Amino acid sequence: MIGHEIRDALKREPFEPFRVVTSSGESYIVRDPQAVAIMKTRVFVALPNDGWTFVPYLHVSAVESVPNGKPRRRRK
Repeated sequence: MIGHEIRDALKREPFEPFRVVTSSGESYIVRDPQAVAIMKTRVFVALPNDGWTFVPYLHVSAVESVPNGKPRRRRK
């Protein structure tokens, strides 16, 4: 169930950013676990710049990890 996947991603220690992808192709990156509220039939996501959205679980097509932006070290 999608709600459980999002809840598990929020509880990960240390927290790892993730992306919620919708069936329409839109995606929302979660960089702060406190920017999300799990509800009964949908998830609330607070967006940067004072925006927010509700995404019904029926329209969530994927929960994906997001790179943290740190460059990988190459082996020598």
